[in-house]
Amino acid sequence: MSTTAPASSPPALTYRDGALLRDGRPHRVLAGSLHYFRVHPEQWADRLGRLAALGLNTVDTYVPWNFHERAEGDVRFDGPRDLTRFLRLAREEGLDVIVRPGPYICAEWDNGGLPAWLTGTPGMRLRTSCGPFLEAVDRWFDRLIPRVAELQASRGGPVVAVQIENEYGSYADDRAYVRRVRDALMRRGITELLYTADGPTELMQDGGALPGELAAATFGSRPAEAAALLRSRRPAEPFFCAEFWNGWFDHWGEKHHVRSADSAAETVGGILDEGGSVSLYMAHGGTNFGLWAGANHDGDRIQPTVTSYDSDAPVAENGALTPKFFALREKLTALDGTGERRPVPADPPTLAPRVLPVTRRAALLDGLRAAAEPVRAPTPPTFEELSLASGLVLYEAEPLLPPGEHELTVTGLHDRAQVFADGVPVAVLDREEASLTVTGTGSRVRLGLLVENQGRINYGPLLGQGKGILGGVRVHRRPVHGWTVRPLPLDQWTPDETARAAVAAPSDGRAGFATATLSLSPDEPADTFVALPGFGKGFLWVNGTLLGRYWEIGPQTTLYLPGPLLRPGDNTLTVLELERFGGRITLCDRPVLGPPEEYVETFG
Repeated sequence: MSTTAPASSPPALTYRDGALLRDGRPHRVLAGSLHYFRVHPEQWADRLGRLAALGLNTVDTYVPWNFHERAEGDVRFDGPRDLTRFLRLAREEGLDVIVRPGPYICAEWDNGGLPAWLTGTPGMRLRTSCGPFLEAVDRWFDRLIPRVAELQASRGGPVVAVQIENEYGSYADDRAYVRRVRDALMRRGITELLYTADGPTELMQDGGALPGELAAATFGSRPAEAAALLRSRRPAEPFFCAEFWNGWFDHWGEKHHVRSADSAAETVGGILDEGGSVSLYMAHGGTNFGLWAGANHDGDRIQPTVTSYDSDAPVAENGALTPKFFALREKLTALDGTGERRPVPADPPTLAPRVLPVTRRAALLDGLRAAAEPVRAPTPPTFEELSLASGLVLYEAEPLLPPGEHELTVTGLHDRAQVFADGVPVAVLDREEASLTVTGTGSRVRLGLLVENQGRINYGPLLGQGKGILGGVRVHRRPVHGWTVRPLPLDQWTPDETARAAVAAPSDGRAGFATATLSLSPDEPADTFVALPGFGKGFLWVNGTLLGRYWEIGPQTTLYLPGPLLRPGDNTLTVLELERFGGRITLCDRPVLGPPEEYVETFG
C-alpha cells in the first residue's frame, strides 16, 4: 500500500454547530456534477467554465474504476482518463472539486463503475467486507487515491471533499465495509472533508451513514423534509444535498425525462432557504460514449440506458445553455448579494445540416465472422468466461433436427439475441428464458445467436450480473453442444479493425456494415448531431471512435458528435446495423432526444 505525506494545512471545509465553514468562515457548497469521462477532454475547460458561469463554486465528479482499469492490472490515467488534468483545469477555472471515488459509483454507468473482470470472479461478494473484494479495492485505491490526495486544498489543490462509497444505504448495511472504505481513503492521505451520501429516509441513512462523518442526502424534491430528517439525526452537521436531481436519465423504449426550469429552481430555492449546500445532478450530463451506458432492472426486465446523458441538465449535452441554466443562475448568484456574475458564454457552434449517402458494406454475419477468431466450446460460454466486458458474441452450432417443428429455448439470456437459421433471421429474443419454434428437415441446421450486452446493471441487487447465455440452449429437453463462438469487443476495436470488418465480405443488402463520408473544409469542424433514419438498431463509429448505440425505439434519435472527433478533409462514419439498413445519414444542428415526459423523483 502506498502512502502520502501529511497535509501542510488544515482541511478547507469544516463544520461547527450546524454551519459549514471554509477556512473558518461561513460557506455554502454550490456544486454541480460534471463527469470528465462523459466529456471529450478537449471540451473539459469549456464545460467547467459554463459551470462557473452558472454561479457554482464547486464541481463534483465520480471516478469510474472500470474506465481506468478495464483489464486487471492495466491501470491508465492518460487521455480521456487524465483525472489530474481535469482537476487542475477546475482549479484554473476557480472551482473547488468534490471527488467521488466509489469504488462503486452507480451514475447510470456500466456495472456501476466496477470492472467486469472483478464482478465476474466466481464467489465475489460486491460492496461487502468480503476479503477478495477489499483486496481489489485496496489495489485500485493504491493507484487512484494518491493522485487525489496530492491535489487537496491543504496542498494547494482544488479538492475540498471526498465521498465515502456511494449511496450505500440503498444497497446493504455492512457498516464495517463502509468504515473500511473510509479508512482506506484516510490511510492514503485524504485529509479533507469526508462525507456519505444516501437517500433521505431512516432506512437509507442507517445503512450508509457513519458516526463522525458528515451525512449528506440525495433527492429531487421535498427539501424541508430532508433537512428535518438529517437535523433530527445529526443536529451539529450542516445540511448538504449531495445530489439534487434537477433532471433524469432515459431508458431505451421510454419517453425523454425532463423537469421544468421553474420546478428545478423552486426546489433549489427550498434547499437554500434551509441554509443548505447543494450539488446539481447533473449540471452538465454529457454522453455515454462507446458502450459505457449502464442499465437498470425493474424486477421483470432489463432497462438499458440510452447513449445520451443529457439528463435535461442546465448545460446541455453539447454545452448549450438551457432555460434551466438561467433559472438556476438567478437563484445561485443572488446568494452573494453583490449581483456580480460571470459572463454567459455563447453556445458552441454546430455544422450546417446535411445529408450523407450511405454505402452498404459487409453483410452482418459474414462481417462479424471475419472480425474475430473463433473459440470452440462444448456449451455457450458467458461474456465473463470470454474475458469480454461489452459488445457482442456470435454463438454458432449445428444441431441435427428431425423433420417437423421443434421448440428451441435459451436460458439465462442476457440481454438480447438475434437468432439465425442457415443465415436467415428467424427471431429476436430478449428475455431471461426465451423460446422459439424452429423447423427441422432431418439435416443439420446452422444455428446462430448474436447476443448483445445492452449495458451492465448499475444499481440494485442485480449489480454484477453476468452477460451472454448463462444457462445454455436446448431443443426440447436436449442441450445443444459443440459451439463456435466469436467475441466482439466493439468498443475495443482499433480504427483499422473497424475498417477491415466493414469490407471483409460482400453486402447482402439487409444488415451489417455501412459507411458514409463527411467532407469538411479546414475551418469547418464543429459539433453535430447524427440521425440514421430508416436504420433499426446498431452502433456508429466516427473516424474509428465508437460514439455509441442507436435504436429506432427511441426516445433518442440523434447521437451527439463532438467537433474534436472531426478533422478537415474526409471523415468516415461507419455503421454496424443489426436489423435493417436505412438509405442515408443526416447531420442535424440540434438534438432530438424524444417526446418529453415531466419527471420528478421522490422517495416514498
